[in-house]
Amino acid sequence: MAVRETYHIEVLGPEADESGDGVIQRISMRTADVEAAKERALGLFARARVPQRSGLPAEAVRVIDGAGTEVFRWSRFDGPAT
Repeated sequence: MAVRETYHIEVLGPEADESGDGVIQRISMRTADVEAAKERALGLFARARVPQRSGLPAEAVRVIDGAGTEVFRWSRFDGPAT
């Protein structure tokens, strides 16, 4: 049986929002594979970047493991995700 870990995915906007940390959306997921968390993060980031979305524009997305270590980060400046 694979050990499942909790990953926290945060969609980030400009740093100057009212909360001060730039987080637009935050979700948690449990999975045994960090690649699944990265895939989910990129999907959330793509949806947050659509022109019809209201609110702050998404600048980046990151995945943080259960220990609080950032294990993945993707920015709009990094180009298309593959």
